[in-house]
Amino acid sequence: MDYALAIGGLVLLFLGGESLIRGAVGLARKLDVSPLFTGLVVVGFGTSAPEFVVCLEAALRGQYDITIGNIVGSNIANLMLILGVAALIQPILSRASILKRDGLAMLVASVMLVGLAFLGEISRIVGLILLAMLIGFIVVCWVSERAQKGEDVSELEDEIEDVGKLPGRTSVALLAVLSGIVALVFGSNMLIEGATGIAIAFGIPQAVIGVTLVAIGTSLPELAAVIVAAIRNHADVALGNVLGSNVFNVFGMLGLTAVIEPLHISRAFLDLDMWVMLGVSALLLVFLTTGNRLNRGESLLLLVAYAAYVAFLLDPVALPAPAA
Repeated sequence: MDYALAIGGLVLLFLGGESLIRGAVGLARKLDVSPLFTGLVVVGFGTSAPEFVVCLEAALRGQYDITIGNIVGSNIANLMLILGVAALIQPILSRASILKRDGLAMLVASVMLVGLAFLGEISRIVGLILLAMLIGFIVVCWVSERAQKGEDVSELEDEIEDVGKLPGRTSVALLAVLSGIVALVFGSNMLIEGATGIAIAFGIPQAVIGVTLVAIGTSLPELAAVIVAAIRNHADVALGNVLGSNVFNVFGMLGLTAVIEPLHISRAFLDLDMWVMLGVSALLLVFLTTGNRLNRGESLLLLVAYAAYVAFLLDPVALPAPAA
């Protein structure tokens, strides 16, 4: 049964990723905006649904460390693991407009999260401020995309041809996006449940399962979406997905969760995780600025660094002592 769940989950993930990318690019054509904007808003935010469910459930149970840890861990995995895999498949090109708007928003979100960690709590008022910043960011993205209308028409047409046959109507494209998101969410849950069962059957410790499968599991929709995007020569959607997801995780997910249930942030996150997230956010912008792309060598460095980070977390010396 566990093997069937794992295999079924993988199938759903990649079918969902395919549907989501086709629908997203179809929407971009219908709305007359770039695939990057659609990847940033629709794909990036939509694939963050699993993180939001986990965060909200944990917060309502008073398990604030799980809520904050999921957000920080997901942002780190998005930048190092997911973007690293995408760029390893196909180097990701960048543009100055992307760095100034979306990259800067991601960095601001990371800095704000570190600042909130020093404060130690996120009240409902702060949550509302975060949500307002998210709305403002989306509006700025929309306005800037409309202002640049027509500048990259030939490039956009080439990108659309790379994806293949697209939904002909807006309603069909939207249905493809929603279907893809649902498939990604269910697929990730199935894969996590099946893989966890297999791991337990082979005697893998619960700590290893928690740090790897659960932490990375909620990022599987993003991983599936960017792999499909990279394979289809649509790396700009992959980049928009990651940047959008990280912005949404802080401004949207954390903001909405705090409005429903004010959060406490443990200072333990300031020992390592917050600084890894902030450092990688800055490093990614450096990579994208130098050479205007994230190349395979840089992506390999990100993947190796992520493996080292996970290995450090699994080190018994680094793990916190069990509560008495």
